[in-house]
Amino acid sequence: MSGPPTFDLVLATVGRSGPVTTLLESLQAQTLPAFRLIVVDQNHDDLLGPVLADFASLDILRLRTPSLGLSHARNLALQHLRAEIVAFPDDDCAYPPDLLERVAAALGRADVDGILGRTADPAGRPASRRFATVAARVDRESVWRCGNSASMFMRRGLVDGGGPFDESLGLGSGTPQEQGEEIDFLIRALDSGARIVYDPDLVVFHADPPRSARARRAAAARAGLTVGFLLARHRYPTRTVARMLVRPAGGALLGLVRLDAATACAHAATLRGRLRGYAAGRSRR
Repeated sequence: MSGPPTFDLVLATVGRSGPVTTLLESLQAQTLPAFRLIVVDQNHDDLLGPVLADFASLDILRLRTPSLGLSHARNLALQHLRAEIVAFPDDDCAYPPDLLERVAAALGRADVDGILGRTADPAGRPASRRFATVAARVDRESVWRCGNSASMFMRRGLVDGGGPFDESLGLGSGTPQEQGEEIDFLIRALDSGARIVYDPDLVVFHADPPRSARARRAAAARAGLTVGFLLARHRYPTRTVARMLVRPAGGALLGLVRLDAATACAHAATLRGRLRGYAAGRSRR
């Protein structure tokens, strides 16, 4: 690439205005301004109209669709890409001011097709314990600890060649697999020979709100189901499946030993979800 690369930032959103404002403020503060924001507005009203009007200085393409579904919205945006690098910020995240500049530098000096970062709260604390702590090239085994759509930056060629997101996965899909669309995309990309790296120093601010014990169990079950489904869909070897089942089983046992019922139940919900998802995935192969 000659000169700073251009970015298309694909933002699918519904039902939010305040968090979108926070994201737009962070984009307005970027030290590398060579980007366009493609907003896929799935609201049935003009909730976003006043918000976007306040950021007229940004290059924004607004697409409207009454159909819900995160993967559906992203696929609509993919038809309008023109930049060299594509990213998929969530509508409740924020970018540090130098993020796009750092991604541009990393992709400029590395012979790779994409780079993954991690998410953290504004204080820098990891949003999830699953994130790897060491930079490395991503493969089918490590993608589970690296993949996150909010901090995923892909060269345009990889996105064009990787095919659309699977609309049966992700929020609003209407299926039990309401997550994992980015992991599915990344696994397919890796299987096609894509070179993707992970850098834990690339951080997107995205803090998860506090959850009750019941909400933690429900979230763990949903995430577990999707992981199990993708393990089966992509024909992971038995040793990997076993490892992905042993981990939450061990977490549940450790929680019981520590008399931490909430943690034990969350890990048990993850295990049940992975078993259910794996069975469902195998039945659809």
